[in-house]
Amino acid sequence: MAKFMIDGGRHLAGTIQPQGSKNEALQVICATLLTDEVVTLHNIPNIADVQSVMKLLTLLGVQITRLGDKGYQFCAKHVAKEAMLTATFRQEYTKVRGSIMLLAPFLIRFKQCLIAKPGGDRIGRRGLHAHFEGLAQLGISFYYHAAQATWEVKYQELKGADVWMSEPSVTGTANLIMAASMAKGKTIIYPAACEPHIQQLCHMLVAMGARISGIGSNLLTIEGVPVLGGTTHTILPDMLEIGSFIGLAATTQSALTITDVPMPFFAPVWYCFKKLGIVLEQQGNQLHIPVQPCYKIKPEMDGNLVTLYDAVWPGIPADLISIAVVTAVHAQGHMLIHQKMFESRLFFVDHLIEMGARLVLCDPHRVHIVGLGNSHKLQGTHMSSSDIRAGIALLIAALAAEGSSTIENISQIDRGYEYIDQRLNALGASIERVE
Repeated sequence: MAKFMIDGGRHLAGTIQPQGSKNEALQVICATLLTDEVVTLHNIPNIADVQSVMKLLTLLGVQITRLGDKGYQFCAKHVAKEAMLTATFRQEYTKVRGSIMLLAPFLIRFKQCLIAKPGGDRIGRRGLHAHFEGLAQLGISFYYHAAQATWEVKYQELKGADVWMSEPSVTGTANLIMAASMAKGKTIIYPAACEPHIQQLCHMLVAMGARISGIGSNLLTIEGVPVLGGTTHTILPDMLEIGSFIGLAATTQSALTITDVPMPFFAPVWYCFKKLGIVLEQQGNQLHIPVQPCYKIKPEMDGNLVTLYDAVWPGIPADLISIAVVTAVHAQGHMLIHQKMFESRLFFVDHLIEMGARLVLCDPHRVHIVGLGNSHKLQGTHMSSSDIRAGIALLIAALAAEGSSTIENISQIDRGYEYIDQRLNALGASIERVE
């Protein structure tokens, strides 16, 4: 396995452009299966999770044509259902969590399919009940075959319905939107996820001929159509990568400019880092983070301990919490960070404690941080990345620390961050990739 060797304690400087949104890319790539016509996607990030989903489409027979650096054409006119039964397909399917969003397109194309448990980050329980319960209300049946650890999924007729979701799952909402777009009649989804990448999926489907209203809210109304056509769609810049760069600039006392920031969607990320006392300067669609020798956690107006927590959109994204933790470690002041969604996501803080961070993991969901500011430097150590966001948080910590660090299992970071070592080295970092 590859690892990173990091020489920490360097100040970075320069301008960096965020990659296309990982979460949006996975959804809209899966949606290309809904039509026989050509779909062109721009700003696709070159990351491992996206490559896995594109490989799955290739195995099915989808024609994928590269257009320049980050553009691709997809044509699913000729697809082979039998490909899903091969060992190669199953192996690739179980690598990535985003493969679950092929479920609705599979059903639209074939009326039945077999799916294995998808892969992804090991950050606690990540059930599929939101997908199954929602799709079942449209007339889809699920049968679990324990011996093969496989679900058999099928339907006779896809009918619109009033769908109440037990939780506003993002990927569950994406599957429901795709299925309802081609079901007979009207579907109402509530409470639907309304994250930017869900909104983008809706806009793309509308451009293909779908009839969706309520985009941007948690109440979606969809009138099913019999056929969807081709379109051209551009993926938004990745909000989580932008948040990672803000945390990196603050912890390393660096001046960085981030281009192509989607400001209409940026408020929750902005709120998170302003809570930590980080100065963000907007210049059109660019963000500049000036050098801050010290940044202080802003106290609550009533004098209580500052609490930062994730929430459904437009709350702070759950994937931003790991980055917020390492950024708070380098601030001055106390903060309680509450990660509500996954019970194993915060376990990476053991590495921060080894580096000298002053924090206490209260339980699997809460960590109390005593930030001593940049006058108290972390010390380099040997670490391993457990998931995408923990990996980038540890990389930020290593770049801010004194001395050398090693991060193992960096394939987790590669799943979500494009050429991250090369891009940060161009800003003055010292990261060596060792195969």
